[in-house]
Amino acid sequence: MIRQLVLILSAFLSIVPASAQTSSSSAPDPADVRVLMQTEQGPIVLAVHSGKAPVTAANFLKYVDQKRLDGTAFYRGVGAADYGFVQGGAQNDPKRILPPIAHEPTSQTGLVHDDGALSMARYAPGSATGDFFVVLGRMPSMDANPDATGDNQGFAVFAHVVEGLDVIKAILAAPKSPTKGEGVMKGQMLETPIRIISVRRAP
Repeated sequence: MIRQLVLILSAFLSIVPASAQTSSSSAPDPADVRVLMQTEQGPIVLAVHSGKAPVTAANFLKYVDQKRLDGTAFYRGVGAADYGFVQGGAQNDPKRILPPIAHEPTSQTGLVHDDGALSMARYAPGSATGDFFVVLGRMPSMDANPDATGDNQGFAVFAHVVEGLDVIKAILAAPKSPTKGEGVMKGQMLETPIRIISVRRAP
């Protein structure tokens, strides 16, 4: 599997639950755009934060409006039960992906990786295209940390699940392949990916 733009850097893979929970950053905002994602496991409704993460949200909505996510899949799950993340999207398919976008760190947007957050998968900052992941629980290690050394930009949160977290939990619980995946992703790939049937703006 091509790792560019799909690999979530191993430095951020320590998914130890945070000792202190913060308030959810998914409070309703007039600029939010509702999106309905139909999957084989059931529907998921998203609030895309166009006001708080304009670059990343606009990129996702472009994939939605151009139907580039139709027929893609959730293909990776890390964690168990109510804590972890699932990853899905275009998997760097050249027929689906658009040019990479500028990185919007959480230190800039004020969004965080809390329960139900959607964030962009990336390799280096500024390499995100059409793959994303959904967080269950609070994962501060994925937020930007300007005081840290090395790549401290974290991942770009741009939306939250407002309905259908049970679907995300079912995807996380799906059987994993012991052989699929490369590097840190080996053993994290779903044995049978969960198809994303369609993604549309909701009325």
